[in-house]
Amino acid sequence: MADPIVEELKNFTACDVADALLKLKVPNGGFLAGITLWSPERQAGATKIVGPAYTVQYALNSDPAPKVPGHYIDGIPSGAVVFISSPDTPSAVFGGLMATRAQASGAAGTVIDGRLRDLQEHRDLGYAVFARDVSTTSPNAVAKVVGIDVPVTFEGPYRQGVTIAPGDYVVADVNGVVVLPKALAAEALPLMAPQVAADQKMAEAIKGGMTFVEASRAFRGK
Repeated sequence: MADPIVEELKNFTACDVADALLKLKVPNGGFLAGITLWSPERQAGATKIVGPAYTVQYALNSDPAPKVPGHYIDGIPSGAVVFISSPDTPSAVFGGLMATRAQASGAAGTVIDGRLRDLQEHRDLGYAVFARDVSTTSPNAVAKVVGIDVPVTFEGPYRQGVTIAPGDYVVADVNGVVVLPKALAAEALPLMAPQVAADQKMAEAIKGGMTFVEASRAFRGK
């Protein structure tokens, strides 16, 4: 059964979700700085992914935490966004075969706080991947999976310290990646449609000759 929150979020951009979260005083509107679209195109097109986070935590092999047995890629729920948290390493933590399996599982796409590889394979699949950067190298020599479906922390270039919990909603498009905490979804969603409608009215008024300030006062009340 489709998640009604996911279905409703599909009507909005990552910017719309961030605007709503700013009104709820969420730092940076839930935006994860530095993660951008690599596949199926590089920062272009209408690609958008929406879904609950299926989180994966990588750690360096020197970390005392035990490696999780099996492979996380075989447990992805249909409709989920795979969210991978990686230590700072030149190696990739997501490649073409994993994208093939994720797509076969019905994943909405993958967001990597780290690097991907096999870029052309992702593009050939038409599979959506957002990441910090690319690499040529597998993670096996340097990193291991130590957690699946556990809270992970995103720092990024600004040391944001954002916690992504399993089931939090991820909305990602050419604008960037936004995380909507599940606990705030019911409060945030009603804020989105009115703000989008106001912006559309502003745009039409500006095209008709109104100044930005005038349009903002008329349709945003400020």
